[in-house]
Amino acid sequence: MPHCLVVMKKWLNGEGSPFPLAKAGKMAAIAFGLWLGAVGCQTAPPRDLRELDAGKSDAMVLHEGDSVRISFPGAPNLNTAQQIRRDGRLALPLVGELKAAGMTPAELEKELLKLYDAQLQAKEVTVTVESSTFPVYLTGAVLRPGKIVSDRPLNALEAIMEAGVDYTKADLRAVTVIRHENGRSQHYVLNLKSVLKGEQSEPFALKRSDIIYVPEKYSWF
Repeated sequence: MPHCLVVMKKWLNGEGSPFPLAKAGKMAAIAFGLWLGAVGCQTAPPRDLRELDAGKSDAMVLHEGDSVRISFPGAPNLNTAQQIRRDGRLALPLVGELKAAGMTPAELEKELLKLYDAQLQAKEVTVTVESSTFPVYLTGAVLRPGKIVSDRPLNALEAIMEAGVDYTKADLRAVTVIRHENGRSQHYVLNLKSVLKGEQSEPFALKRSDIIYVPEKYSWF
């Protein structure tokens, strides 16, 4: 029960009321409480994407499939360029394997400086991302449902255009993006029809492994 209705109930029972309530006053208070519960005390509904800070892109975090170049200005014999394997690891000369997925390039640089400390006279290393994979998944009223892998970050409308839209079936007014993050599932409902009409200009930036569901018109799912 919302807090204000709990307080109102206590007042009606004579607990902590700031003023004595006659019978007529109680009736007025009941009416006021019902009105307050309807308009002012209700639990806030889920916020739409305009109220959420969900349009921001991920920080540059390395993922499986990313290609990186590692350069040691003081020891060029250690330089390497390779793709992060499916297990998230890189195979590095002298030090063996290192899990790079989940680190930022700056974090990987610091870790490499620790690992190669004894071999380096110039304490300097540079990690450059040469290419990055960006997978998202689409389902519902699209022509090519399934996984899309891009070499750059996408927004929701771009991903749907890539999968193809079935305009006879797709309801672009209620596209849902499902995002699993920090052990929780978040749902964002997007009105992409308004974006196509130019009524809304800010795109919804996707994150890796987002799931985009395009419902059919008149679907109750």
